[in-house]
Amino acid sequence: MPRVHKRKTTRGLVPPGLMLRAAREVKSYNKSIRSVAKDFGINYRTLTRYCKKFTAEEISNMSVSTPSTRTGYQKNRQVFNDEQEAELENYLLLASSVYFGLSPKEVRKIAFQLAVSNKLEVPKSWESNQLAGADWFTSFLKRHPTLSIRTPEATSLARATSFNPHNVQNFFDNLESVIKRNNIQPHDIWNMDETGVTTVQKPNKVVAKKGFKQVGAITSAERGTLVTLAAAVSAVGNSVPPYFVFPRVHFKEHFIRDGPIGCKGGSNPSGWMTEELFVDFLKHFHNHVKSTKEKPCLLLLDNHNSHLSIEGLNFAKENGIVMLSFPPHCTHRLQPLDRSVYGPLKKYINNAMDQWMINHPGQHMTIYEIPGIIAQAFPLAATPSNIVAGYKTCGICPFNRDIFQEHDYMPSSVTDRPLITVQDNEIVPNVIDNSSHNCPTEDNNTSPNEPVASPSILDNPALPEDNNDFVDRAMTPEATRQSQVLEESTAIPGPSGVRTFLTVSPQILKPLPKAPPRKLQRADKRKCKSAILTDTPEKTYLEEKKKEQDAKKKKVSKRVLSEKNEKKRVNAKVPVTDRPPLSDHFSLFTLICVFIARKS
Repeated sequence: MPRVHKRKTTRGLVPPGLMLRAAREVKSYNKSIRSVAKDFGINYRTLTRYCKKFTAEEISNMSVSTPSTRTGYQKNRQVFNDEQEAELENYLLLASSVYFGLSPKEVRKIAFQLAVSNKLEVPKSWESNQLAGADWFTSFLKRHPTLSIRTPEATSLARATSFNPHNVQNFFDNLESVIKRNNIQPHDIWNMDETGVTTVQKPNKVVAKKGFKQVGAITSAERGTLVTLAAAVSAVGNSVPPYFVFPRVHFKEHFIRDGPIGCKGGSNPSGWMTEELFVDFLKHFHNHVKSTKEKPCLLLLDNHNSHLSIEGLNFAKENGIVMLSFPPHCTHRLQPLDRSVYGPLKKYINNAMDQWMINHPGQHMTIYEIPGIIAQAFPLAATPSNIVAGYKTCGICPFNRDIFQEHDYMPSSVTDRPLITVQDNEIVPNVIDNSSHNCPTEDNNTSPNEPVASPSILDNPALPEDNNDFVDRAMTPEATRQSQVLEESTAIPGPSGVRTFLTVSPQILKPLPKAPPRKLQRADKRKCKSAILTDTPEKTYLEEKKKEQDAKKKKVSKRVLSEKNEKKRVNAKVPVTDRPPLSDHFSLFTLICVFIARKS
């Protein structure tokens, strides 16, 4: 069977209504078939076969809009009808939207199972291979242009489940509160984030000879050295000169000699941002922003440990810098720098590194060339249009809490499940009323373990849901099965007016993945969320947490030191006479060596 059939004639393309009117001319007015076929532009043999099927009375009773007989080529070998294929298409789109898409072979396998379960006639090759044919899959993709074979992007489980309506709405609630409380203007909203720049670039595409499997490009080394770049941009398109963190013990000013004008740097053996370096960055940021308590600015950043230093929070509060953190693992959708700046920046950095390698043949790129590379790439990526577009896409400026739709939250629906709480030493799942259709929000006075709920996205896609604090309405497998069977048994009009019953759906054969029940969470463990870090309650909590961590470190260090001192005391108490004597052979060897040394 050919994969692509190209029509060579126009036979079989006559509309049924046109064919019916031509037949009426022949039957009712006794006209010649050849003359009528010529007038209507129809092949006379086609019109002859059509007129032989019906009498004059039957043709006169037919409706022009819905004739009972079709013309042209029929899909006599198609396994599924249009409604069943549409249901399979919707299932594949739903599976890909929750980041559990099916491969082409899995689609062919479930198509065979669907045909067998619905007792449809299938080709013998399907039965022998236990899956649908490759030709069917190719034709299925052609009949449904919304589907295509794509290479998925690896997405971590934390990102897929943390980006949910509850976390996003909590962030927008805090953002709205800060803007109204401090009268924040667009030029006062800033976003800060770090990214890594390595000395080994990803080469661009090149023109090479066709047929060779491997085409190489020169890089500085196999594995590069990482330098951290911290940048800050405002909602009106301005940017602060970048801040560099070099993997060195001591920082020297000549490290950033070729960097952008006004840039600053620090050093850390790992090359990562630390609490001390973040305080230095805040001072660098304040020197350019000039914020005060009377005219504060808003700084949006993630929940990295270096950003939660007490010294940095005190400096920010004293100098009018209001710090608001993003929800954990949500910066890929909520952070303007990630949405519109750092992507182009990496591309321009690779281009600049390729040019450097061409202009310096035989030389290795070091970390001291990176500031010069950034000086070329950063102005090209951090343009006002890119920055403003990033803020608009995230819904931060202009403020739009409904920027994300239901399909954006679909991956988080995999982990819809009830919270587990402890009451009188008993594990009790939270039973929540699902009558509310609005996603509740969580203010600063709400306990982090207080449950909130909304109907499941899979049950009703029009309603939002939080994967961490929301519970699915279908609590039992029996209820889920009954609802599925009820939906599948709904009569659907077929293409010829005959109503078809779908007995088995793809979701019954291959249910969408669902996370197991939530594990018991410690009562003293606080879930990380979006918070206003410079507010007094949050700042007090971070200070107490820091004191507890310091106390634990001191306790561990004292225990280790005491163990070392105890070992030293035990070794010191052992007298020299009690130590094991040297062997006779070793003593004789020592005397011989001493005698030879004296004679020489």
